[in-house]
Amino acid sequence: MHDKTMTGGQALVRLLAHYAVDTVFGIPGVHTLELYRGLPGSGIRHVLARHEQGAGFMADGYARVSGKPGVCFIITGPGVTNAATAIGQAYADSIPLLVISSVNHTASLGKGWGCLHETQDQRAMTAPITAFSAVALSAEDLPELIARAYAVFDSERPRPVHISVPLNVLSAPIKRDWSNEVVRRPGRGLPSAESLDQAVAKLAAAKRPMMIAGGGALLAAEALQRLSTQLAAPFFSSVAGKGLLPVEHPLNAGSTLCVEPGWQLIAEADVVLAIGTEMADTDFWRERLPINGELLRVDIDPRKFNDFYPCAVALHGDARQTTLALLERLPATPRNADAATAAVATLRRAVSSGHGPLQRIHQAILDRVAAELPTNAFISSDMTQLAYTGNYAFPSNTTRSWLHPTGYGTLGYGLPAGIGAKFGAPERPGLVLVGDGGFLYTAQELATAVEELDSPLVVLLWNNDALGQIRDDMLNLDIEPIGVLPRNPDFAALARAFGCTVSEPQNLDELQTDLRNGFKRNGVTLIELKHACVNL
Repeated sequence: MHDKTMTGGQALVRLLAHYAVDTVFGIPGVHTLELYRGLPGSGIRHVLARHEQGAGFMADGYARVSGKPGVCFIITGPGVTNAATAIGQAYADSIPLLVISSVNHTASLGKGWGCLHETQDQRAMTAPITAFSAVALSAEDLPELIARAYAVFDSERPRPVHISVPLNVLSAPIKRDWSNEVVRRPGRGLPSAESLDQAVAKLAAAKRPMMIAGGGALLAAEALQRLSTQLAAPFFSSVAGKGLLPVEHPLNAGSTLCVEPGWQLIAEADVVLAIGTEMADTDFWRERLPINGELLRVDIDPRKFNDFYPCAVALHGDARQTTLALLERLPATPRNADAATAAVATLRRAVSSGHGPLQRIHQAILDRVAAELPTNAFISSDMTQLAYTGNYAFPSNTTRSWLHPTGYGTLGYGLPAGIGAKFGAPERPGLVLVGDGGFLYTAQELATAVEELDSPLVVLLWNNDALGQIRDDMLNLDIEPIGVLPRNPDFAALARAFGCTVSEPQNLDELQTDLRNGFKRNGVTLIELKHACVNL
């Protein structure tokens, strides 16, 4: 295509293809037509969501499983406001999301003329929930803004980026062809030698070292396992870091910092090494971890070094490179791990025996899931009590296998994120864990799943006919339950109407059989499990 005939929208799509974007999630609208003009022949697959929030969650799930930025196309105004919750969720969990939206004609921006989909300052709406939000006032701004977005994804703490493109910029012919000008300069490196030496000295002298790793360390799994062994350090992960150590590793304390036995063990550490984790209260479900020893932090975000957990040594750098550098500097002979191994074994027993009645029900369900879950499968979970138990009690053998909206905690995440994850890793079977309340936030995305997917996606709908967590919280606070017992639809009939295969197990044995069959089926299976059917 000649430069004089390629529009800004077409050139932008082709530029994204050169950045190795293979999938975009969105809903075409009158204000994004020029983006869609560019899709044919670009090699980019478009996935039609049924709501912009769903498109954002799909892009989030795609990013979490693939490790690549998720991309969505949305219209100005209501498209952006609908997607804002998904953008906020990605921001809270440090997920790379590229949101491309239209915005009104440049001549009308901020004027309040009453144009279709008008928002007087669209950039300002998303600025607080993005790494940056920018408006491309000319087509020539676009390659610079996309390069800036990928600099965030590649070199900084990965967070969403929102780029608004005015209608006249999308439709105007470009002056020159910049559609292949890819600029990627990954910039994560090593901390200073001085800080590495300080950390090594403290780790070498520690009597009871322990480690906490999170979603920022997903590429460092092998190195972290070696470091944990070298230090004889019990290893905790955040929910985002599940799977960093093999399940049966004797030093793997799992994601148990949200329960009392985990708090008790971390309190015994004289040195804690935290790698690629925000250490947020949404991971621990208490205001502050009882860290009594010195804290060493590895992070690419320097703001984390002086936040709620000020550290003794700040290691500003890439998680994997930093871990390898520590290993090179530490004594080569591993420490005796008997005491640490015994402490972790005691922790595991305490967690298992400490389940309350509700958690025992959840564990029984999760055990059946674990028995049938294919080795390479992922689980996308919603904000539901079943997933809250799974966050610390369900074992993940590999990273990028447990997707949960930890930081923002939004309902409706599980189903669309699971759909997006299927596009990020189509060879992996998927399981969605969702409650009846959260399911109704984004149930319409079943239409996308049925239309687009030809490999196994099982939706396990945990139906307790209530907003269970909120009901329980009200009761615990002596508040009369109001608004927590909604009338649910016939979920089985609804799923069948969308084209799903449906099962309604009456006990745990039937659940296990239905799970097994669902993972063998190419397409979408909805399993509705009612609370009354689980008798222990």
